[in-house]
Amino acid sequence: MELTQEEIAQSISAAFDSVNLIAELKAKESVTEDEQATIDRNVEHLSIMLGKEWFLEALTAEQAAQINAVI
Repeated sequence: MELTQEEIAQSISAAFDSVNLIAELKAKESVTEDEQATIDRNVEHLSIMLGKEWFLEALTAEQAAQINAVI
């Protein structure tokens, strides 16, 4: 399956929605069970995406570092 540049960009954008959400929740003093479940789901999403070669190849070194920093 060949993805377009737009589809790849959308996947990266979605990944950074997860990065931002995880960072926001981890910055809190404490998180609820629901918030922890949200963190876990988003970390899982990022882990799955990092397993895709096309996704890794599309990331800049800085983007990859930002994702790895939150998971």
